[in-house]
Amino acid sequence: MIVSRTILKIVLTSEELGKAQKSIAYGCIKYTDLSHHQNSDCVFSFDRMLDDRGNTVAYLLYTYTRIRSIVRIADVDHNILTAIACDIDLNFEIEECELKLVKCIVKYSDVFTRVLGELSMHDLCDFMYQLAIMFNDFYDRCYYVEKDIITREVQINYRRILLSEVIANVLKQCFEVLGIQPLEQM
Repeated sequence: MIVSRTILKIVLTSEELGKAQKSIAYGCIKYTDLSHHQNSDCVFSFDRMLDDRGNTVAYLLYTYTRIRSIVRIADVDHNILTAIACDIDLNFEIEECELKLVKCIVKYSDVFTRVLGELSMHDLCDFMYQLAIMFNDFYDRCYYVEKDIITREVQINYRRILLSEVIANVLKQCFEVLGIQPLEQM
């Protein structure tokens, strides 16, 4: 399906900026504490907490907001996305990074069961981090929205947008379990 669209630059209001700052600040502290095994020592480091690379809440929030921006940029209505999900053809070729991502998502219920049974929040943090790594690899290798150079029309890969929405929903649930407010924009 070819779709025309306009990309809008998003600027945060002062209220949204304050909310983002609060979420990141509290999230950094909570995540740093919860991502360590309860029987191991935790070294307090602002630099490590605020790092946007590695197993940190800043990296995970960045990944989550990146996923949310995909749908915004593609300008896809949620109802249309739901209808497409019901009619999607499951007979398609899949990239290796997509397959890894799907395999990781499938582990979510097992990880969640283990976290609840053992109260091992660090396992949930590790899962989120692995999911974020795989998603960012997927994002770098696979297109979602592609603009034809000649016709200037935009083609949207709805299957990949749907996969990203699943990942975003899983990350959001994980953030909520950890008591961290996920951000739609940063």
